[in-house]
Amino acid sequence: MLRTVKPRNARSKRAMQAREPKEVEDPRIAIFVRGTHTGEKVSAAMKELMSLKRPNAVSFSKKNTVRPFEDASSLEFWAQKNDASLFVVGQSTKKRPDGLTFVRMFDGRVLDMCEVGVDNWVGMAEFKTPKATPGHKPLMHFASELFDTHPRFIQLKSLLMDFFNGEVIDSICLTGLEHVISVSLAPTPASLNSTTATDPSASSKAQDSLLPKVHVRVYTTRLLASGTRIPRVELAAMGPSLDLTLRRHTEADPELMKQALKRPKMRKQDVEKGLGKKRKNMEVDEMGDLRGRIHVAKQDLGKLQTRKMKGLKAARDVPEDSGDSEDEGRSTKRRRQSQ
Repeated sequence: MLRTVKPRNARSKRAMQAREPKEVEDPRIAIFVRGTHTGEKVSAAMKELMSLKRPNAVSFSKKNTVRPFEDASSLEFWAQKNDASLFVVGQSTKKRPDGLTFVRMFDGRVLDMCEVGVDNWVGMAEFKTPKATPGHKPLMHFASELFDTHPRFIQLKSLLMDFFNGEVIDSICLTGLEHVISVSLAPTPASLNSTTATDPSASSKAQDSLLPKVHVRVYTTRLLASGTRIPRVELAAMGPSLDLTLRRHTEADPELMKQALKRPKMRKQDVEKGLGKKRKNMEVDEMGDLRGRIHVAKQDLGKLQTRKMKGLKAARDVPEDSGDSEDEGRSTKRRRQSQ
């Protein structure tokens, strides 16, 4: 672990503040680490993935003796030193040839890992088509229901989403979507739904052999005229093309995952705008004004307290036929006013 460093000047203080947790995090930085032996296929695949991840990618050119599933201390040291939260470790051995390990970090510690084997690979140079601009956000497409039901593919989908996700933005222009990353699966074998695939007593190696392969394809988009405001979109293969096989994996610790998914409390202004938890009988109109609905019990208007004025008082009982009395009353009132 790195020791706590106290900033000596304003420049180092700003650098340390930039690494502190934020409500909206910066783009994730991925470090590509080469093992003691990678091989031509793994090295080329890492180079192609790094080109898709740029400019948020760091490559370690030297070979390193690193085994993520046995000892992750080196990864934690590099994560804190380089302010990185993603790792791609390439290692090829006799037992597990052409292997890539995706590692996700949280708070300087390993959150979860997933190892895949590279079966087939085709680089960008083989596709004579225009390439996407580095740094643009891709459109992710997952074409299988197993990405929402099977735990192994749910983890892989989450890792790939974090790996290729760039800067957090509110909206994007249609022309800004230059490339699409499509992740699909091979036909699911019938034995995957059998009791042997879900039996806890079955070995993990036997279960991994039943999982279908993962096909990763990258396409560029072409916006063509369609006669309407919505253009016609065509896809052209850009590369790279990868066929992966799921191998070992490490699930996230429940407590650490709970901390990673924890969100900061919403500000009062955001809650009033409707961004936070919806409150009962309160809504925000199109003009941005907060409106509330109040429910009041049925009122008894007979007990309503009104303003005391002479016009609301009950009139005195005066006979209708006594016209002389009215004249006498008027004359008496005039005498009083004259006095």
